Amino acid sequence: MSECTHDCSSCSSNCSERQENQSMIEAPHPQSNIKKVIGVVSGKGGVGKSIVSSILAANMNRREYRTAILDADVTGPSIPKAFGITSKAAGTEEGILPVSSKTGIDIMSVNLMLENDTDPVIWRGPVIAGVVTQFWKDVIWGNVDYMFVDMPPGTGDVPLTVFQSIPVDGIVIVTSPQELVSMIVAKAVKMAEMMNIPIIGVIENMSYAECPDCGKKINIFGESKTEEAAAKFGLKVLGKIPVNPKLAAACDKGAIELYEGNWLDEASDAIERL
Repeated sequence: MSECTHDCSSCSSNCSERQENQSMIEAPHPQSNIKKVIGVVSGKGGVGKSIVSSILAANMNRREYRTAILDADVTGPSIPKAFGITSKAAGTEEGILPVSSKTGIDIMSVNLMLENDTDPVIWRGPVIAGVVTQFWKDVIWGNVDYMFVDMPPGTGDVPLTVFQSIPVDGIVIVTSPQELVSMIVAKAVKMAEMMNIPIIGVIENMSYAECPDCGKKINIFGESKTEEAAAKFGLKVLGKIPVNPKLAAACDKGAIELYEGNWLDEASDAIERL
């Protein structure tokens, strides 16, 4: 018998460590039936993952799919605010119940469990990662066609936990038009490749501003580098969201799901084809 190198990809032995590595995916709550899980990720913060998660969920909900959002950004949760949710999550002896939005999107976020929305979450990485796993295992999601996981930025504990313990069917990478877009996309792509997670495509946020008088598109952050960065990895840009005061106001008012725009229709089509 050859000596174990701890590299399961090059080993045909069915050892205990190999079995452990293959069984890291956690089962959801017994009363949950989740068909597709889509991660919304980025290599850095501040690019608008929560807006993208919200719009995609609203789009799929309008297409009459049962939709949910798992807010994995535990230290910076913004999903409940965008949907205008002020009630708290309830629980039964069987598990935790998500809170439904105005149009019926099921949502679970740490802010739905805190006494005050402004209370800071001062927890270490492993505890935060454990909360995200709990949202998957202990929440009674019911029948869900598409669950969107709004991820924290970067490649730390929580993204690693999500990719290892939740059966993610694909990810959408969110970026912005600035020069550092190549770094943002590269980080997300390389982590997805290492975790063997399919990449659906790239979405550019804050892409341009539109003149209210003539409709001309103004590249306020300069010429976009997203197409070029995506092409390096054989990826497609599935949508570009403008800097839009009305969209920002809809988020502030908790009415993101009621705001209609066609910027992410192509991304929604790609998700629907999964």
